[in-house]
This record gives sequence, C-alpha cells and structure tokens, in this order.
Amino acid sequence: EKKILAGIMGLLFGGLGVHKFILGYTTQGILQIVITVVTCGFGSIVGLIEGIIYLTKSDEEFVATYVHGRRGWF
Repeated sequence: EKKILAGIMGLLFGGLGVHKFILGYTTQGILQIVITVVTCGFGSIVGLIEGIIYLTKSDEEFVATYVHGRRGWF
C-alpha cells in the first residue's frame, strides 16, 4: 500500500522527496530536494514530519487527503 511505503520513505529519505514521488507529486518532490539542499539538510525535517503524518492517518483519511484530494504538503 502506498501509505506505508510513502510513510517509511518519508521517515528515511524525506529530504530527497522520495515519499512525494511515490504519491505521484513530482513537482513537490523536486521542490523538497531543492529545499533540503538550500537549507543544508534542515529541510529534510519536513519529510520526517510528513512520514509520521502519513503513518498515523487512517487508511480512509489518507486516501481522501493524498490520493483523491491530491494534497501535496502536510
């Protein structure tokens, strides 16, 4: 399931935007990489937070928010 994979990738590789690419958010994934580089790595905290959010949402809420709603951030 995308929720678990995206959540784990957000926790492990959040700064590289891997979780964004998994969900099909290419523009946001590239932007995540740029933010991480510009902030010398501090931008990866965003990916970590998003990974936690993904994993704590119910399956229904995740699908409604990130699959159907196409919400790219948080």
